[in-house]
Amino acid sequence: MPGTEKATRETPRVLIAGGGIGGLATALTLHQIGVPCVVLESVRALRPLGVGINLQPNAVRELYDLGFTSADLDGVGLSIEEWALVGLNGKDIYSEPRGEVAGYNWPQYAVHRGQFHMLLYKTVLDRLGPDAVRLGARVTGYEPLPDGSVAAIVAGPDGTVERVRGALLIGADGIHSAIRAQMHPDQPPIHWGGAIMWRGTTWARPVRTGASFIGLGTDRQRMVIYPISQVNPESGPESGPETGRAMINWIAEVTVDASDGWQASGWFEQVGIETFAHHFDDWRFDWLDVSALIGGADIAYQNPMIDRDPIPTWRDGGVALLGDAAHAMYPTGSNGASQAIVDARVLGACLLEHGITPAALRAYDERLCGPISEVVLRNRGAGPFGLLSIVDERCGGQFEEIDAVIPQAERAAFMQRYQSAAGFARDMLNAAPATIAPKARVSPDARVS
Repeated sequence: MPGTEKATRETPRVLIAGGGIGGLATALTLHQIGVPCVVLESVRALRPLGVGINLQPNAVRELYDLGFTSADLDGVGLSIEEWALVGLNGKDIYSEPRGEVAGYNWPQYAVHRGQFHMLLYKTVLDRLGPDAVRLGARVTGYEPLPDGSVAAIVAGPDGTVERVRGALLIGADGIHSAIRAQMHPDQPPIHWGGAIMWRGTTWARPVRTGASFIGLGTDRQRMVIYPISQVNPESGPESGPETGRAMINWIAEVTVDASDGWQASGWFEQVGIETFAHHFDDWRFDWLDVSALIGGADIAYQNPMIDRDPIPTWRDGGVALLGDAAHAMYPTGSNGASQAIVDARVLGACLLEHGITPAALRAYDERLCGPISEVVLRNRGAGPFGLLSIVDERCGGQFEEIDAVIPQAERAAFMQRYQSAAGFARDMLNAAPATIAPKARVSPDARVS
C-alpha cells in the first residue's frame, strides 16, 4: 500500500466515513445518545456546495428531535406548502398541500443544500467539539480486527496512511463509496438511464402559493422548480435588486440515448446556460416563463441523473453503509437527503436497543435495506413523477380536462402508494412514535468494542 503506515490506538468509538448530510446527522444522533464518535472526511475544507434539496416531514421530525428549530431551517430555506405536477400545456395534472398545511405535524422544507450542510457542520462542532470532524482524512477501506472491532484505513493529504480503530464503522461516503466497493466488490457500475440534469438558481418572484414545488413537462423533458429562500423584503436593510424575490431553485432535465454511457469528463461540472436553454425556449405560460427563469441564472451545473443498483445488505460485521453509500437514488422523489437523516436516526435507535455492537448494525440493516431498496427502484421508474409518464402515454401531455385522462382517484392513489413506500404518508407518520425517545442514552455497559 503506498504511503507511510502508522498504527494508532484510540478509545473505542464509532467511526463515520464521510462528512456529508448523512454522516453529520449520524454524528449528532450518536452524540445525543451518548456514543463517542469521529467523522473522517476526505476534503480539506467543507464548503456550502450544491443548490436546492427537499427535507420531507419525516426528516424534519428527526431534525426537530435533534434540537433544530423552525428558525434554524428558515435560515437556510423555507417551508413548502404545495406539491404540483403540470402538463406541457401549463395545466395542472395533480396538486396537493404539503407539510403542516396538509395536516402533518411537521413541515416540509426546501433548503439550499450547501447552507443546510454548513448548519449541520457548525452544530456538530458546537456540540461535539472541534476535533469531532477530521478533514483531509479519506477512508479507503476497512479491516475487521480479531477483538471484533474494526480499523478504517485512512489516507491523509500528505500521502500517509493510518489505521484508525473503532468499535464500528459507518460508511456515509457517498455514491462513490470506497467502503461499499470493498463490501460489494462485484457490484455493477453506477447506473445512468439517459436523463441529463442542469441545475441552477435564479432570483425571481415565486409562483402559485409562493412556496410551491412544481414538476412541469413529461418524463422525457421536464422542469422542477421551487423556492429555497424567504422572499426578500420590500423594504429594510436587505432590500435591493432582489426586493420582492426569492432564490428559485430549478432543474432542467432532458432524456437522451444512454447506450454509449456517460461521455462527459466528470459527473458534475459547470456549463454555460446557452448549452441547454434552447430545449425550453417555448415553455412560456401566463403564470411562468421558463426561458426567462433559466436565462436569469448566473451559472448552471450539469450532471447525469444516476443511482446504484440495490445490494442485498448494507452490513459487513462491524461496518454498515448509510445515505448515498447505501441507497443512492434518483432525485425524482425528493427524498435522498431525507432518507440519509432517517438512516442516522434508525441506526441510533438500533444502538440503543443492541449496544455498540454488530448486532445493532444487523438490526439496522434488516429494518431498512429491503424497503429502501424498493424506493430506489421506484425512483428509477420516475417515482411520483410517474404521473407525468402516464399522462404523456395517454394524451401526449396535452389535455383540456385532466380527469378525462386520469381520474382524480387514480392520481391520489398513485401518490399515496409512493408516500407510503418512502415513509412519509401523513397518517402513518403522525401516529408513529419518536424514533429515539427523549433523553435516551446507550448504557455504558453496552460499549463493547
